[in-house]
Amino acid sequence: MSRDQVIGALLLVGSMAGIGVYGWLLYNYTILMLQLTAFIAVTGILGILAWIGYTLATTPPPKPIEEIEKELEEE
Repeated sequence: MSRDQVIGALLLVGSMAGIGVYGWLLYNYTILMLQLTAFIAVTGILGILAWIGYTLATTPPPKPIEEIEKELEEE
């Protein structure tokens, strides 16, 4: 087996094990697991939105097309 196939097999087995563990936890600790899952999902989405906002706020605006055209004409 190539290295990529080994990694793929490990991902498959790990994912299936994760599904099994999550299902067992959900069955035994329903409310806690649902709350934890919802918290992680909302935190992930809001974290991505915060990252996009930070990037937009800290990136300088591009030059207007007119300035770029003037620079090209001068060259």
